[in-house]
Amino acid sequence: MKDNGPIANVLIEDVVADPGKSYTDAATVDIALFNWINNRSAVEATVLQGVIEGELTLNADVSYDLTSSLIVKDGGTLTIPAGTKITARDGGTDVYIAVLQGGKINIDGSPEKPVVISSKNAMPGDWGGLTIVGKSTTTEGINATAEVGGFIYGGSDDADNSGSIKNLVILGSGAQINADSQYNGVSLYAVGSGTVLENIAVINGSDDGIEFFGGTVSATNLYFENNEDDAVDWTEGWNGTVTNTYISHTKAGFSTALEADGLNKNPKLINFTAISTVGGTALQFKKESGALINNVYIEGYQTNLDMKDNGPVTNVKIDGASASATGNYRTGTKVEIAGWSWRNARL
Repeated sequence: MKDNGPIANVLIEDVVADPGKSYTDAATVDIALFNWINNRSAVEATVLQGVIEGELTLNADVSYDLTSSLIVKDGGTLTIPAGTKITARDGGTDVYIAVLQGGKINIDGSPEKPVVISSKNAMPGDWGGLTIVGKSTTTEGINATAEVGGFIYGGSDDADNSGSIKNLVILGSGAQINADSQYNGVSLYAVGSGTVLENIAVINGSDDGIEFFGGTVSATNLYFENNEDDAVDWTEGWNGTVTNTYISHTKAGFSTALEADGLNKNPKLINFTAISTVGGTALQFKKESGALINNVYIEGYQTNLDMKDNGPVTNVKIDGASASATGNYRTGTKVEIAGWSWRNARL
């Protein structure tokens, strides 16, 4: 009796209760008659947040809520199996997944069962996105500080391995950090060539779809739809290869399909398609940046090529020849995405 109230107020079977009695007689309620309680989802909801220092493997049969930051630290591994769906809380910069130097993430989606990470309404800027931090080279040097999370990145191991990401769809990312910085759908800081990136879609992000901050990582089959800043962005001397990129712009106000900045390390783009129904700028190169591009198809943009800071257009090679600001760039073959069914997955 919590507040020493009169026990006589409690009658059990019309008798004043006895604190010394166990009341373990046979149950009088037959739970077998409560079969209606089985009419509920078999899927449980589990909260994701905190740090991973060992190994954590998710379960595709469980519904996950990403409610805060989830950080994979040095020596930790996060494994996400095919078909897993993660709902990110509409919490802006407080909600993101980050893999630090020495940590690994293995997203093992399949084309039939991709992994989906999305806010409930998939609105731009709802949550942060996925950040991976590696030990590869960057023009920022060793132990640089990322604008996202203040994480330390950069080293000398160009073959650094941060894991494998296959068949991943991200929606509603790109939360605003401050006036100058935002999360991207996928942010890659000095990520090494030992990391696998394959079949990734970023849709409805408020900043970039993917941004490479230095590093040597390459990627295959990238799909970007209506990201409000740049679809593909790189800086700090990234020199990997991206094969098969498809960009769709149907909402006005975005920045570019591709933005490159900083020192030119001749990264390669093979099979690059960007299509806009609302004008805008397709390819933009800042400072001394450039690229080697093979099989490009650009349609619907007001500006196909913009050398923002009057850098040498000879740094941009398209099908082996120096690019031209007045080039048509509709002579290539479009990347065929009819078979990319994984990009349509949602929560």
